[in-house]
Order: sequence, then C-alpha cells, then structure tokens
Amino acid sequence: MPVPFATEDTARLKETLESVVADGATPGGVLAYGTTGASPAYISAGVIAPECGDEAPTRYTVYDIASLTKVVATWPLVGQALSNGLLDLDEPIRDFLPAMTGEMPSAEATVRQLLAHTSGLRASTRLDHYRGADLPLHELLCREPLDDAPGTHRYINRGYILLGLALAHVNGLPLDDLGSILWDRLGMTETVYGPLSRSPRVAPTEQRIPGAPRIWGAAHDDNAALLGGVAGHAGVFSTPVNLALYAERLLIASADKDDAALGEWLRASLVPQAAIEPGLDRGLSWILAADGRVAYHHGFTGTSLYLAPETGRYLVICTNAVYGGNARTKIAPLRALALKIISAT
Repeated sequence: MPVPFATEDTARLKETLESVVADGATPGGVLAYGTTGASPAYISAGVIAPECGDEAPTRYTVYDIASLTKVVATWPLVGQALSNGLLDLDEPIRDFLPAMTGEMPSAEATVRQLLAHTSGLRASTRLDHYRGADLPLHELLCREPLDDAPGTHRYINRGYILLGLALAHVNGLPLDDLGSILWDRLGMTETVYGPLSRSPRVAPTEQRIPGAPRIWGAAHDDNAALLGGVAGHAGVFSTPVNLALYAERLLIASADKDDAALGEWLRASLVPQAAIEPGLDRGLSWILAADGRVAYHHGFTGTSLYLAPETGRYLVICTNAVYGGNARTKIAPLRALALKIISAT
C-alpha cells in the first residue's frame, strides 16, 4: 500500500526550496512528489531565470537534467537491450561495439562494471583531446589505459558514453531515436535530447565566459555538447511532470503491476554492486540508501530523482542551480532533506 507524504514533510520541502532560492543557490525550481496511483503534487519557487523575466517555473518547465540522463535514457535502454538479447551484463563492452583491433584495455570492462562505475576506466574525460583523430570515438576511448583495478568504485562518465555508443550499434539506431521511442512508449512526450530552441519554457544554465551568451537549450556538459548533445551520460532535457510520470511507471513496474521486463530490470538494478561510503551503495546506475529502500541519482545542473519502491513514493528535484556555478554545494540542503523524507517508512 503506497504511503503518502506527510503534510509536515511537504511543508519542510517547500520551506527549504524557498530558502535555497532566497540564498541565491538557484534562480528557482520545481519539486514533484507523489505515490503510485495518485496524481503528483508540485512545489515551485523563484523564477525560471532572469532572462525569462518574472515567469515562475512550473511542472512544464524544461530542464537540462544532466546526469539524470544515465537513469532516464541509458539505464532503461540497457535493460531493454538485455531483455531483447542484444547485450549481456557480464560480457566485455567490446563485444557490443564495432570491431576493433589492437590492444584495448578499456574495452574489457563489462556492461555491469560500466553501469556500476566499477570498470576502472580513466576518470577524466576530455573529448576535445580527440579532435582531429582518425579513429572512431569508441576505439579512442577503448584504447585508453585503466586508472584503477576493475571492481574499484569511481564515478566515471566515459563508461556511459561507451554504453550509449554500444546501444546505438546493437540496435542499429541513433541514441536519440532510441530515447524518443522509449519515452513515447512511457508517455514522456516532453523528454528529448537537445539542442532546443531558446524560449521561456527552457531553463538557461551557465554562462561560461563573461559577456558570452548563456548556455540555453544546449547541453551544459562539455562532452555531451561535443557529441552534438546526444550522449549516454548527459544531454537529455525533461520536465517535472515527465519525470514524475517516469518515476511512477518505474514504481508500478517494480511492484509487478505493469511492464514485467522493466520491473525485473529495476529490481535487479537495486542489488548493491559496490560500496560508495557508509550507508550508500551503488546498484546498476542507481545510488542505494536506507538499507536499499531508496534509489536515487543526481544531475550536475541541479536535478535529482528519488524512488522508494517499498512505500511507492517518488520525489523529483528540477532546478538550474548551475546557473550561478557549481550546483552540488548550493542545493545540498534541499537534496539532503529530500533523501531524509523519501527514506522515511
């Protein structure tokens, strides 16, 4: 039986969102929360951005969700490919990429290791260093030496870039087309890979160079931008209402009520693969907290998605906190409260 959010908890979420906005952590933001079988509720504060005037963000405001791309695009597409026999969790990624020759240390990482950030791949990813190279990107990435022994947990974007390239190869379709097909099936009609046209509906992110145009409708992540905005680790744009719908679909599937393949994939993904720190483990893509009762992921731009399968609750944070710089420290109080509330039984 789904456990609804307590009134005092939603009041604290509202107060904290308003507080981080007032402190300048983000121009504004939207929280979406709810339980399976009920309509989501929303909390909004601030403005979309000064460029958009006094317009407040709503459930339909489009945000660059950054690394939520990993769990909104790559992770479900990997599960779909596994179900269709196109991938194998415990086989090396080289088996699912165009043929390569020569020594490829990073190609030996398995799909499971890439998903769980335990591949040992080089952590620093600078695709601009490959400009002018004759080899295709997957081969350039696979030729790189390892930074750590396989099995060592370290958050690495290049593993998800490889997964995105593998998904396109085994399916014979571009990654953004695969995403569109998936999201259409789930009813997420406003979730897309960018770039998008600048408009008041789209939340701007960072101004990298004083006097230069602010990033607005294009991927904030440099490597995703170099890939045309379409990558396995970042590049997706979505709305609070779409992310709430996605969260509910995952929770319904996990309870065996709908979409058996997706539910099985979610349950398999919530098995710990590596320890991150005391109280936190890494599943397949997801961070696991509260003794495995909560799964969540963050996006660098100021987004988060939390799931609590046992209580049927979800919580979404959509902000463009990176508007003023590093978002992680500035909205940490909001994220900490969200995790505390979603973890309550």
